[in-house]
Amino acid sequence: MRISYAQRLEDYHLEGVFAEQERGFYIDIGGGHPVADNVSFHFYLRGWRGLVVEPQQALARAYATVRPRDLVIDHPVGDRDGEVLFHRVERLHGFSSIVEEKARGAKAFGADYRSEKRPIRRLSSIIDERKIGAIDFLKIDVEGAEGIVLAGLDLDRHRPRVMCIEAVEPGSMADASAAWEPGLLARGYRMAFTDDLNRFYVADEEAALAERFPPAPASWDVVKHLYEYGKAGENEEHPDRELTMRLVAGLLASLPELSPAFLRGLLEKSAGTEGLERGPELRKLLRGKADFPRKGLQAVPEEPLPLDDAARAALGRIAAAYDGGMIF
Repeated sequence: MRISYAQRLEDYHLEGVFAEQERGFYIDIGGGHPVADNVSFHFYLRGWRGLVVEPQQALARAYATVRPRDLVIDHPVGDRDGEVLFHRVERLHGFSSIVEEKARGAKAFGADYRSEKRPIRRLSSIIDERKIGAIDFLKIDVEGAEGIVLAGLDLDRHRPRVMCIEAVEPGSMADASAAWEPGLLARGYRMAFTDDLNRFYVADEEAALAERFPPAPASWDVVKHLYEYGKAGENEEHPDRELTMRLVAGLLASLPELSPAFLRGLLEKSAGTEGLERGPELRKLLRGKADFPRKGLQAVPEEPLPLDDAARAALGRIAAAYDGGMIF
């Protein structure tokens, strides 16, 4: 294992348990981003597949491209089949939760949230519906709703071999396991390992797997972490640096051919969490800073982006350095 994609080496520790198993099935509740801070991505790369539950729909959609073998559910799971208010935190997606108090905690970090009515299903209902068989590991990270998720799992019929459950209060490291751990222990699971963020449980019938966990968390630098590479376009050591630069060059060379809708999508997405221009403010950005001799230029109103002559000129100037226009 060369790169850990998880927040706290969860994938590294699980790799030690399942190192000899070429294929397997995971359930990842609260999958988040399909790559970054993701516990199951390493196993997907090994050829495994699984069920991912990610109620934040923009994140859920990304799995279709990055991890097409996975089954993806884009609504919460819990202790019933019905509807629930899901509290989606803007910018800090890791705080989103069906527990409003936990989402509200993101305000301390400068992020607000929006509440929206969403379907909710019991995890066992989905397992039955999707005809899922053996479950090698179940990971749950749902910002304070771990007990609610476990209440919807019928452990008489659906028994993950290993469970990895976040066991601290969101935004702190206070232990939160007392609310749900006794129920697991009573249903034939034993705690095998903790990394001080998560607790790992092994089914009694799989007791040999418990011996594969280390006695203490591995050293942080035992492998590289994805975040250490930073942005591929800025770090020559990034494993995808060459591909990134080729894609950037190809995109910039193609700018004059792109549709206004596609360009607007690129610019809106590039704003990210940095507070960059959005919506109408993009008009000024699109003009660039070069001289434009004609006065009183009006944008074409029916276009989703103001691709007037000034904007097209800006795109042409950018592309000229990448599309072969600048010979010298």
